[in-house]
Amino acid sequence: MKYENWLHGLWNTDPAELERLAPDVVSADFIGHWPGRTVHGPAELAEVIRQGRAMVDDMRFEIVVGPVAQGDLVAARWVGRGRYEGRPVEFHGHDLLRVAGDRFVEYWVIAEDPTAG
Repeated sequence: MKYENWLHGLWNTDPAELERLAPDVVSADFIGHWPGRTVHGPAELAEVIRQGRAMVDDMRFEIVVGPVAQGDLVAARWVGRGRYEGRPVEFHGHDLLRVAGDRFVEYWVIAEDPTAG
């Protein structure tokens, strides 16, 4: 599984397409770990992505470092850009994903809050 499918195929896609696309990128038993929240399966992941995208207008993500793969793990650093309350925002984060077969099965993220400051 390519990291680009995760970042560009899900996070940069039309939110209306998320339910259709997520099962091709993550497994049915996918577990996502956000600070204070755990997500299970493609449908919950699609909803989290939709909620995140709704916070910032015109949100787009770019890969800054990586992806770096070792064994069944893939890591990358990204930057997100968009507009929050009419002003430009930029925020950064790190992804770590575990792969099994042709899908991502687990995810951990550390990210800045795009609405802070």
